[in-house]
Amino acid sequence: MVRKNILNIKPYVAGRPIEEIKRQLGLRDIIKLASNENPLGPSPKAVEAIRKSLRKINRYPDSQCYYLKKKLSRLLNLKPANIILGNGSDELIDIIIKTFVEEDENIITADTTFLEYGIISAVNGRRIITVPLRYFKYDLDAIRKKIDKKTRLIFISNPNNPTGTYVTKPEFEDFIGSLPPDIVVVLDEAYDAFIDVDDFPNGQGYIKNKNVVVLKTFSKAYGLAGLRAGYAIGDAGLISYMEKARQPFNVNMLAQAAASAALDDKKFLRKTRKLILEGKNYLYDRLAQSGIAYVPSVANFILFDSGKDGLAVFNRMLRHGVIVRDMEQYGLKNFIRVTIGTKKENARFIKVLKKVLR
Repeated sequence: MVRKNILNIKPYVAGRPIEEIKRQLGLRDIIKLASNENPLGPSPKAVEAIRKSLRKINRYPDSQCYYLKKKLSRLLNLKPANIILGNGSDELIDIIIKTFVEEDENIITADTTFLEYGIISAVNGRRIITVPLRYFKYDLDAIRKKIDKKTRLIFISNPNNPTGTYVTKPEFEDFIGSLPPDIVVVLDEAYDAFIDVDDFPNGQGYIKNKNVVVLKTFSKAYGLAGLRAGYAIGDAGLISYMEKARQPFNVNMLAQAAASAALDDKKFLRKTRKLILEGKNYLYDRLAQSGIAYVPSVANFILFDSGKDGLAVFNRMLRHGVIVRDMEQYGLKNFIRVTIGTKKENARFIKVLKKVLR
């Protein structure tokens, strides 16, 4: 009755919502540093755009996302044909797999990366090959060795979630230059707004290769995680094939309005970036002072080794009203991932972490 591949899937475990913890533990004052969300909330311009659109929600949204796509094309200096909108990156990953990978073909990615690559591949009945990270980072040489005649797709989360590490420009260019032209490489750049290094390979510069698709999202820096809006850019030919697999009305009206307005709020984006970069340095300093090993990150989160059972540390922190992310589903037993928050949230996290680890 049920497809065999569905029976074997381990569902994605999302970060615990604040409301759920309030109900379960009877706590009032809770901070969430688990899901890499923007601690400042959404752009005020986005909120105002939503208000103006509320009376129109009896109508279906623009199926082609015409105005949002037009604004993105101007911002990125691309043609609208190079852009496809999705209900978050998750839907775009699904569209990519459905578009390019036959049932008997395979997909390659890292073994410790965004879980949805594996889950969505399994839902679609596609074989996924995973390669271990090397020093918490994608090992492109090892991925290259796993490529065979049935490989059609490679996912690279850059920066990588949950480690915060990245593939450098020279590494990526050497890798992409060695691939057969019939393999599509997906660069997932969900955290690109927080990059503070000079050797990051901006994915847009590679879509002319005709086998590179780049994923972007409004969920992180733009603070619109609850609306589910993302987009992909690539060669117009590849995008046109993806459009055939896209469901109509996949990006709702409020998400389109908010995303369009958020693109205009450059001041909010600068404020978000400044907060994250300053918060990252603060957390680096406090973790180092406590003798806690962490993985240097170019994203808005930090992965660190608690030195104890990570799930136990996660549960103890919950009781103090601090939600972080345990790494049990990723196979990193002692590790915790913490989202960089406001100054007040970061200070509280450090205070509770020290208490829990004692």
